[in-house]
Amino acid sequence: MNMVLPQKTPDARVGQIIKLAVMAVGGQGGGVLTSWIESMARAQGYVCQATSVAGVAQRTGATIYYVEMTPKSELEPVFALAPAGGDVDILIASEMMEVGRAVMRGFVTPDRTVLIGSTHRSLAVSEKMAPGDGIADADEVRAAAEIAAQQLILADMDKLAVEQGSVISSSLFGALAGADALPFPREAFEDAIKASGKGVEASLRAFAAGYDAARHGVAAPEQEAVKPAPALQGPAKEMRKWEGLVARAQAMPAPVQEMALHGLMKVVDFQNCAYGTVYLDRLDGVVAQDDSAHDFLLSATAAKYIATAMAYDDIIRVADLKTRQPRMERIWNEMGAKSANLVELTEFFHPRAEEVASLMPAKMGAAWESNPKRMALLNRLFNKGRRLRTHTLRSFLMLHFLGGLKGYRLQTRRHQVEVAHLEAWLRDSLSVLKDDYTLAVELLKNRRLVKGYSDTHARGLTKFGTVMGAAALLKGRTDAADWMNRLREAALQDPDGKTLEGAIQTVRSFV
Repeated sequence: MNMVLPQKTPDARVGQIIKLAVMAVGGQGGGVLTSWIESMARAQGYVCQATSVAGVAQRTGATIYYVEMTPKSELEPVFALAPAGGDVDILIASEMMEVGRAVMRGFVTPDRTVLIGSTHRSLAVSEKMAPGDGIADADEVRAAAEIAAQQLILADMDKLAVEQGSVISSSLFGALAGADALPFPREAFEDAIKASGKGVEASLRAFAAGYDAARHGVAAPEQEAVKPAPALQGPAKEMRKWEGLVARAQAMPAPVQEMALHGLMKVVDFQNCAYGTVYLDRLDGVVAQDDSAHDFLLSATAAKYIATAMAYDDIIRVADLKTRQPRMERIWNEMGAKSANLVELTEFFHPRAEEVASLMPAKMGAAWESNPKRMALLNRLFNKGRRLRTHTLRSFLMLHFLGGLKGYRLQTRRHQVEVAHLEAWLRDSLSVLKDDYTLAVELLKNRRLVKGYSDTHARGLTKFGTVMGAAALLKGRTDAADWMNRLREAALQDPDGKTLEGAIQTVRSFV
């Protein structure tokens, strides 16, 4: 005998529950935004619950805040503690990659979800760690969001808030009001901000900006005129030398001139006009071996990377850049500091024995580098993290002194090593020119792998040596240049070099 059990009719009130998720990066006020939503809902006669789920640390920590609300009734509802895929009505993302993360996790669905996001970027650790350009493509995220969401509102909410002297939580709250996704009037949103009692006026201005962006969109910014590159300044004698160098660069073949001028300014700023003369002499040697049939691609590439190699990052360079006035002005502007404010600035340094030895005179530095006991002594003395409070006179003068050692730089061990490395790279790159022009160009581009200083520089040198060494394996192949490009891109993909090792194994299989 079969028994038919009576089926329970779903409670219609379950469908009245509004489910809202906020995906925010640490420090952007996701908790404040959630508290505003929660207090507003309760003030409007709703039962509400808010929870937060901390994510893996990235960009100072990404957190999912989750809110469920429903009109008050005689029964107390039971709310969920975390969002579920396909069951979110409103998704607020405080950064463009958080928009992408929401779509990937299935929180955004075309049948129900209103997606509100900020288009600005706050780079993830994985994006910063990539030796090359590891920044994810925001356009792909936007395209996916347009397909996934029922209603999509995107604007640079961070910029809108900063322009009003507030933070992004205020403009996102305004966009939520402007989207009409919650059954509350604008006044209820504004009352929630006023009830908080902190930074009310600025928050209300940012709220209004976000509200207008959701309602009417954001007008495209007027295209700014291209600003001319800053001109070098110096004594009249040096400026006459500089003008002579500019004339030399402008006399080069047309496809080379622009990059040669940029490279010339870089090396002269790094050292002096005499150093700029050396740069142009090296570039002339490449131009002499090039021709118009290839549109002087080899020379234009050399103009870029010879300058990069000559303007290497050493302690002197880092100290010089950190004490320049434009940097100080940029920091003040970013902090929104006024003339009456005191800005405290702390620089972090962690010099290794190699950096200390590299500052010694060339012969002395080579002797110390070859002596393990002396290098161990330098490590004991210097290999520890140091924080220099450069808003104080003592620390600032220390860095300013180091940055002023340009006249001594050419006598250092580091310069000796860099010159030898540069000349070997140029020689190896040009050695294949007669047989394979495009491979020579790709070999010149490999200089892109060498960057930074300290451990970053050491890792780059290792990858550079591995990629350049593969030229012998590719010699004579019609696709040698294409494979050299693949090897370089593999080296730029990850800091551990696993992708590069796989590509090298493939190349070795050709032999």
